[in-house]
Amino acid sequence: MPTPGLCEGYLLKRRKWPLKGWHKRYFVLEAGILRYSKSQHDVSRGRVQGSLDISQAVMSINKKSNRIDLDAGDILYHMKAKNHELFYIWVTKLQAHRLYKKNEAVQVQSGFLQPLSFALDQNPTNGVASELTGCSSRGPPSVVDSVAEYFDASDDLHRSSSELTDESGLSDGSTTNSEPEEGHGERTVTATNDVKLCGKDLARVSMPAALNEPVNLLQRLCEELEYSELLDTAANTPDPYHRMVYIAAFAISGYSTATFRNRYKPVNPVLGETYECIQEDRGFKLISEQVCHHPPISACHAESDNFCFWQDQRWKNKFWGKSLEIIPTGMVNVTLPKYGDHYEWNKVVTCIHNVFSQQRYLEHYGEVTIQNLSSRVCTCKITFVKSRYWGSETNKNEVQGTVLDESGSVIHRFGGWSVNSAIDSITISSHRPSAKDHLLYYGFSSFAMEMNELRPELEPFLPPSDSRLRPDQRMLEDGLVDEADRKKDEIEELQRLRRKELSKKGEEHVPRFFKKTKDQCGRDVWVTKGTYWDLRENPGFASLENVKLW
Repeated sequence: MPTPGLCEGYLLKRRKWPLKGWHKRYFVLEAGILRYSKSQHDVSRGRVQGSLDISQAVMSINKKSNRIDLDAGDILYHMKAKNHELFYIWVTKLQAHRLYKKNEAVQVQSGFLQPLSFALDQNPTNGVASELTGCSSRGPPSVVDSVAEYFDASDDLHRSSSELTDESGLSDGSTTNSEPEEGHGERTVTATNDVKLCGKDLARVSMPAALNEPVNLLQRLCEELEYSELLDTAANTPDPYHRMVYIAAFAISGYSTATFRNRYKPVNPVLGETYECIQEDRGFKLISEQVCHHPPISACHAESDNFCFWQDQRWKNKFWGKSLEIIPTGMVNVTLPKYGDHYEWNKVVTCIHNVFSQQRYLEHYGEVTIQNLSSRVCTCKITFVKSRYWGSETNKNEVQGTVLDESGSVIHRFGGWSVNSAIDSITISSHRPSAKDHLLYYGFSSFAMEMNELRPELEPFLPPSDSRLRPDQRMLEDGLVDEADRKKDEIEELQRLRRKELSKKGEEHVPRFFKKTKDQCGRDVWVTKGTYWDLRENPGFASLENVKLW
C-alpha cells in the first residue's frame, strides 16, 4: 500500500515527571514513526525528545477531551489536540500509518505474530478484537496463559449508554477511552470482546485467581514494615535532620520488594476482611481491614514502643493496552512519641510496562513529600525519576532525595540508581538480600513468605475474617489454581449478596475495627478504633458474633 502522507504539528503531551501536566510539543508522524520535540525548530535541527513505532502501540481515544493515548509497552504517550478538527485529523492519520506499518511487517515476514502481547485486529463490524498468544512455564501459573482465557473476571464495571454512543465508531484497531467512571453495574469482561478497558479504572474489577500471588492487599500494607528498624533508628536519633533521613529511607523501602514482584497482583480483600501481624522480634503488631468496597479502601494501624504507623490506601488501576498504571491515593503516617513528631507523606505512581510480555518490568515515578506536622524544622522531597526512552536498564528506578531546612536550603542529599541502592546510600546493610529461590515463589522476600503462616498456637486467637483463613488464597498457595478460582467466585458472590441485603434494609457496611474521620487538612481518613487487641484478649473472637465472609 502507498506510504501515508506526513503529518506534523503541535499537540499537548502529558508529562509524568518532572513538571507534570500538559505541555506543548511538536509532533511529526512519518512512515509509521511518531517523533516529538519541544518545537518545530528543534525538529529541523534533529533534536528529538522521543520516538514511537505506532504499529507496536495500542491506541485509545477520548472524543470528549480530544485525547489520544498510545501504549507501546515500554513507552506511553498521552496527547491532546486543541480542538476536535485537529483531533480528528491526527486520529485518521495515526490509523493510516498504523495500518501501513502493519502491512509492511506482514510483507517482510508473513504470518509474523508478536508473542505474549496484544495485537489488535482490524474488524469493521465490532471495532476491535484482540489476539493473545501464551506459552507454558514451570513454577507458578503464567499470567499470559491465564489471560488467554480471561481478561477480567466478572465483578463491577459499568459503561453508560451515553458514553458508548459518544465514544464508539472507530475501527482499525483503535479503542475508545473514557475518564474514570463511578458506576456500579455488573458485567463480564473478556479478552476477545473488551479491549475498550483502555484508560479505565480497573480497581473494581476482579481478576482470575491465576493472576494473583497468594497474599492480599492487607498483607501488602504490612510488608511496608519489613524495614521497621529504620523507624526504630529514627526514634533514637536526636538530630531532626538525620531523623528525617531515616524516615525517608523507610518511605523508600516500601518499594524495595517490587523488583521481583511484577508478574502477579495481590488478592483483592473482600469487604470486612482483616489481617493481623505480631512481630515480637521486631517489636510491633499490626491490624488491617478492608473498610470500603466502592471505592476499595484498605486501612492499617501498627504500633510499637518506638513508633505508630497507619495509613488508608485506595488504588486506581489504569490499563492503557500494554501498560498498567497503579495510582495510589491516601497518606502514610508515622509518629515518634519520644520527640512528638508526626510525619506524613504520599505515594508515587507504579507502572507495569509490557504487561503481557516476558520483558515485563516495574517503574515508579513521581515525587514524595515528607512533612513533620508537629514541626517546621525540616521537610524532605524524594523524586522517583521516570526513565527516558534513551535511558539504560540500570536507571529505570532512580531515586534522588533531599532534606531541606525551614528556609529551603539543602541539608542532606541521598539517592541511587535503584530503590535498594538509595536505601544503602542512607544506611549501610539495611536492605535485605533476596530469599533463597525467591523467583520460584512469586519473588517473595523471607518476610513476605511468613505472612500466610498459620501456626497452631495462633489460629484460636484469629477472627474468622483473617486473610490466613481465606480458602481461595490458601488453595492458590498450595498450587490448586482451578479450585482457587472456583472458591474465589463463591466468595465474591457471597460479598455481593451481603451488599444487596444491606441495601434492601437501607443500611451500609460498618467497619469493625476502623472508623472514618477527618485529618488536619479536612480529608477523609480511616483510623483505628483501638478495639482489636482488647477484643482479641477478652472475650476472644470465638466468643463474639462474626460475619461469614467465606
